[in-house]
Amino acid sequence: MNEAVAHIEASPGDVGTLEMIVRRPMVGEREVLDVGELTCEDGLVGDGWRQRGSRHTPDGSAELDRQLTLMNARAVAAVAGERERWPLAGDQLYVDLDLSDENLPAGTRLRIGTAVVEVTAEPHTGCAKFRSRYGPEATTFVNSADGRRLRARGINARVVTAGTIRAGDEVRKIY
Repeated sequence: MNEAVAHIEASPGDVGTLEMIVRRPMVGEREVLDVGELTCEDGLVGDGWRQRGSRHTPDGSAELDRQLTLMNARAVAAVAGERERWPLAGDQLYVDLDLSDENLPAGTRLRIGTAVVEVTAEPHTGCAKFRSRYGPEATTFVNSADGRRLRARGINARVVTAGTIRAGDEVRKIY
């Protein structure tokens, strides 16, 4: 995984690319989209984020600070291999951008297409589902010191300006 670390570390810091959009309409379902709509209420329109709720809230309601998850495209490629297996990670946006806390601390805003999202402080870690899909080595990697430093498992974000996103769009750090 040392080669993977170096490749992830080489991700662009300020301007990257939206490599893939994945909508999760129901548990276990994935739809790869060319175009998506982001709203402040629903996150990625058609995604089941709100309906699934959260185990982190007392009433089980969805958490705004976990509305979207972004994963580094280089990191998912390292653990998933073929691009067709990326959606199994369960994230909605796969970006070629440095997601490290040093580069994107909580509160940082990113323009993607005509939308703006804000990085939140909620951690995103490799879970049992991730382990079952990619194996123990992948989970160990994303939760290793290097994996945590690079936030190889991804980051959480929320939509602050609604808009349209397209695979291939620029992802620009704006704040």
